Amino acid sequence: MNFAFRKSDSRQPRARVAPASVIAVASGKGGVGKTWLSTTLAASFAKMGRRTLLVDGDLGLANVDVQLGIAPETDLAAVIAGWVELEDAVTPINGGAGASCGFDVLPGRSGSGALAGLPPDEASRLAAGLTALSLQYDIVLVDLGAGIEDNVMRLARACDRCLVVATDEPTSMTDAYAFIKVLRGYAPSVQPWLAINMADTRVAGRRTYEALARASQTFLGFRPPMAGIVLRDPKVREAIRQQKTLVSIDPQAQAALDAAQIAEALVRGGAEGVAQSA
Repeated sequence: MNFAFRKSDSRQPRARVAPASVIAVASGKGGVGKTWLSTTLAASFAKMGRRTLLVDGDLGLANVDVQLGIAPETDLAAVIAGWVELEDAVTPINGGAGASCGFDVLPGRSGSGALAGLPPDEASRLAAGLTALSLQYDIVLVDLGAGIEDNVMRLARACDRCLVVATDEPTSMTDAYAFIKVLRGYAPSVQPWLAINMADTRVAGRRTYEALARASQTFLGFRPPMAGIVLRDPKVREAIRQQKTLVSIDPQAQAALDAAQIAEALVRGGAEGVAQSA
């Protein structure tokens, strides 16, 4: 793989005084809304004026492009094959709500055996390439594949923080805890945060968070901060059907507002301080 970057690239950023914040978005199991939250956070960060890159890090079942309704000319599979450089696989999208909501996407390829079976050294090189690419952005989100496979952890290790998405389903909570446990052993410098998705109420969401936080405190010796709670919202399904971000079709939808508060918490670095109305 060739991870060289052209100095004349039009995507070169303005000068920044701080490195990009690289945030993995993860889950112990599928079906918890991880990719939806990743795309919505990307739009929220962009709306805040942050130069944002969303990386589809699900190396076997990538679907960020499907959720956003884009047909990229190239992707990570082409990068791995050596056909294009990493930066050439980046696809800028409008976001559907004007330039203020636009962000860049580094798409994967669903069903790619080359990506799903990426050897450890290639996965590590990909992570290093993403670290170099992050210098062009303020925020980089990496939508990881669900589970605790080695390549998931290798990509997570290249990030500063890891937002673990869970719901109140027992299997989701169990697998979220397992993910945090493995991450702490594999990449102790990466701080896990928790986001509770599809909560029926704030109280129910907080209860789910507290159960996970207590388990982590008891058995792992630390309490992961809460990034926020996203209430169950029928407009999420409509946005997914339209293959658009919820921020673009209804920025005042409850789930869009909740995601925006999570983005603000991640920027501030103080998750517990986010006040969300009941």
